Amino acid sequence: MMYPQPYDPYNSGFQREEADSDFAEFTENSPFDIAIALCPNCKKQYQSSEEVIEHLNSADSCWPENLTNGSLLPVPQALQRPPEQTDLSAKYHPTSGYHYLLPDQPPPQNIFQEMQDHPLQQARETNVWYPFDGLGEWSLAKFLVENLSQTQIDKFLKLDWFKTRERPQFKSKDELFFYMQQLPGRGPKWQCTKLKLKGYESEQPIHLIWRDALEVTKKLFANPVYAKHMCYDPHYIYQGQERQFGEFWTSDDAWKIQDQLPEGATIVPIVLASDKTPVTRHTGGLEMHPLFLTIGNIQADVRMKATSHAWRCTAFMPTPTFVVNSDFQTLLRTRLWHKCMDLVCSNLKVAARVGEYMVDPSARMRYCFTPLISHIADLPEQLMIACVMKNSSPVTTATHKEFGDETPHPPRNGSDTYTLIQQLCNRVDPWNLIVFVREAKKLHLSGVHLPYWRNWRHSNPATFLTPEILHALHKFFFDHVLKWIKQIMGHELDVRFKSHHKRTGIRHFSGGVSHVNQMTGREHRDIQRTIVPTLWGMASPGFIRAVRAMIDFIYLAQNPLHTESSIASMTQALRDFHNNKQAILDAEARQGKGGAKDDFFIPKLELMQSFTRAIFHVGTLMQWTADVSERLLITHCKHPFERTSRQRDFVSQIARILDREEAIRLFDLYTLLSSSSSMPGQDPLINAVIMEDEEIASTETDPTLAWVSNANPAAQLRLQAPRPVRNHFLKGILSDNARIAFNVTVKADRSRINMSQLQSSYNLPDFAHALHLYATRNGCTLSDHISFNTWSKFRIQLHSTFHTCRIMPSQQIHAEPPSANFPRGNCDAVLFNQTGDGGNDGSYVAQVRAIFQPTLPRGSRAQLPERLSQVLVYIQHFDFIVPGPEPSTGMWMVRRSYTRLSSQSDRVIRCGSIIALTDVTHAVEIIPVYQGPLGKDVNSGNSLEVFDDYFLNNFADKELYHSLSVISDN
Repeated sequence: MMYPQPYDPYNSGFQREEADSDFAEFTENSPFDIAIALCPNCKKQYQSSEEVIEHLNSADSCWPENLTNGSLLPVPQALQRPPEQTDLSAKYHPTSGYHYLLPDQPPPQNIFQEMQDHPLQQARETNVWYPFDGLGEWSLAKFLVENLSQTQIDKFLKLDWFKTRERPQFKSKDELFFYMQQLPGRGPKWQCTKLKLKGYESEQPIHLIWRDALEVTKKLFANPVYAKHMCYDPHYIYQGQERQFGEFWTSDDAWKIQDQLPEGATIVPIVLASDKTPVTRHTGGLEMHPLFLTIGNIQADVRMKATSHAWRCTAFMPTPTFVVNSDFQTLLRTRLWHKCMDLVCSNLKVAARVGEYMVDPSARMRYCFTPLISHIADLPEQLMIACVMKNSSPVTTATHKEFGDETPHPPRNGSDTYTLIQQLCNRVDPWNLIVFVREAKKLHLSGVHLPYWRNWRHSNPATFLTPEILHALHKFFFDHVLKWIKQIMGHELDVRFKSHHKRTGIRHFSGGVSHVNQMTGREHRDIQRTIVPTLWGMASPGFIRAVRAMIDFIYLAQNPLHTESSIASMTQALRDFHNNKQAILDAEARQGKGGAKDDFFIPKLELMQSFTRAIFHVGTLMQWTADVSERLLITHCKHPFERTSRQRDFVSQIARILDREEAIRLFDLYTLLSSSSSMPGQDPLINAVIMEDEEIASTETDPTLAWVSNANPAAQLRLQAPRPVRNHFLKGILSDNARIAFNVTVKADRSRINMSQLQSSYNLPDFAHALHLYATRNGCTLSDHISFNTWSKFRIQLHSTFHTCRIMPSQQIHAEPPSANFPRGNCDAVLFNQTGDGGNDGSYVAQVRAIFQPTLPRGSRAQLPERLSQVLVYIQHFDFIVPGPEPSTGMWMVRRSYTRLSSQSDRVIRCGSIIALTDVTHAVEIIPVYQGPLGKDVNSGNSLEVFDDYFLNNFADKELYHSLSVISDN
């Protein structure tokens, strides 16, 4: 589609030099101030995009009525619930997501069908890997191209090793690359544009390596791998009387944007992510600014999985060094970055104005609009995008001395910012840098005069600069909250962290936390789990309340689903922090270079005020975390640059390498879909993720994958983590309501031990009495010849409290007998259900001391009653310290329960009993109620044995956090 040459109101200062002959010529079109708009259907010219939309919606619309055909609406992810959950309802947008049959046009094709039209398709009917001999030869070719330089490939193929072994068909790098050219898939072509800034020289030539973002979007939108994981229609979800917010499609903005589009239009929400990174490792290595793109139609939990390949690298922005005063170095780089964004995204912005026909994964034609809904970036990059100074907020009108305010400030709308820029440009030449920057600072502007978003329709930096969990919360915790705690606790912080009970699957800080200068996001999360009860006895109640409120806010902000109530709770948590933050200053915990500080002028603290507004605008915030893009910087960016010769045609080499990588990826997709099509009912996305899991495992550090669940509920947790998670609901022991699964190994750790052996090895003097009470309570009679199989651990697996159709990873619960390493045993805590004296079910805390199953002697014809033949657990009880949670920590306190061994004995022992394994409902964590500095005799092996009072840690994991909130409410 051709558009007239745009008119820019201000001289951009950039010139495009002649394109390299190796690349397609680049035409610098931009949607800014387009004088004429074309109807995408009849090509009639109009004065504005608004007139085009009016024309398409009018009675004389150029769309005949017979162009549309009906189709079933997709089921929103939020409605994928078990049949018994009947409190959910949905309302779809009435005029969204039609598909069209265009007259005189060939049938639309998705990218798999396009690859099947390749001239060599007939040969691939018998050998899907043609022109390669088979999977083995293709795997070798792929390995050589992806990992070796051209010189290394030639050396490898000339090895004497091949004299005694069969050679591949290709004998040299040239033959190998010729074979690669015969592959069916071709993505949007990578190209290089050389830029020059008039009047300013750079130390090295400025090269933008990029491809058309609209073409990248079309390829993603037409990928059949995502066919079962797409959404096209805004919808409201209601849980009872409350509205529920999840994906972008459930947000206010999705509905509002759809209202402004022609009837039947489909929104293709654009999600960008960018960050500066070194792409070569040598001294003085090259830095680039990669830009990644995905679309919001793909379900969030799929696109957040790196192995789903839902993100595409779209450009490598240059970061040159200009021969200029250092005061203007950053400004010129920022202007260059916005110019590059203009070039890469220009056609996306045209499509956002007047639409573009695109083929969906099911090979149906849709009329699509491409608003920018999220640009994921850390705070410095958000400031660069918003074109404001670093002492300002990128999303609100707040400035430095307002960052600690407890009330939200108005949003910094892009239209207001651009109006200020235009007014400034009318007064001062933007390229008179000294004067322009001086005047811009007075308006809290950075000095960029042509922001890339300035007329990207339906896109506003106040909303598309979405809150970013990794940097805005977890980095904030490490940079500020943890430092405040270190300041008041000193060495005691490490002592307490070292003493925490070790749990399988949970990071234990055996060396403490204060010595670590840099941490990953996962380590930040692990410290947050136990930091609140660890503070007890070392900080004032107000200080603990402030920290607790901040952790509450961090946990609630990460909810994968929100209701109006949970949003209100999150808002209240931030308000509680502000109400108690004075205690942090009173403790002189906030330190600066000059000593104690008396303010909270922290930019990220101000960003938190926008979280509530952002959820209403764009949905839950976990889908916009930078965890995935941070990982993509490792897995997608550095590798191509390390395989070049660093010669004069360096950028040309990069573009060719990237084109080959795209061809390889598409051919892998082709072979995957070809094999999947021969196996009906198989989801190709599941196969793709399983195939890629091993490749990503070495760099996989994203803990959100245990929090954001799978892409296919039918396949349960196959997408949950690099290692497939077992579904214990298939063969495990199920609870009475079938909502909890348990697993013990087929072979017990100890078999057929008698009563006295069990009682002595586990140091349980009342075991026999407890078993007798259990049998009596269940109407059973104990045999004199009974023996026991015992296990040292079991697994418990639950459904997610947010997505109740999904299964969470199982958790391991230990009940190991006393040993040299654990003199009193290694035993974990659980919640279990028990019917009280009044007949009401209640939840209680206990420590599991033994896992066992009664059995009769071999050859016995007798049978144990059902209640005795199942797996049982011996537990020791804790009592809740009423009347409710401790006010400053917000946690329930429990106290170990004691009783007399017998009515004739004065010996006091821990109160124990026996319950069925299926009565256990959750694995929980209890933290000692520390009273002052910890003694040297307390360690991780005995910390659950030497105290009587404990906190029930509701921050142990995010699922438990929600579950305990529900239990507490009940």
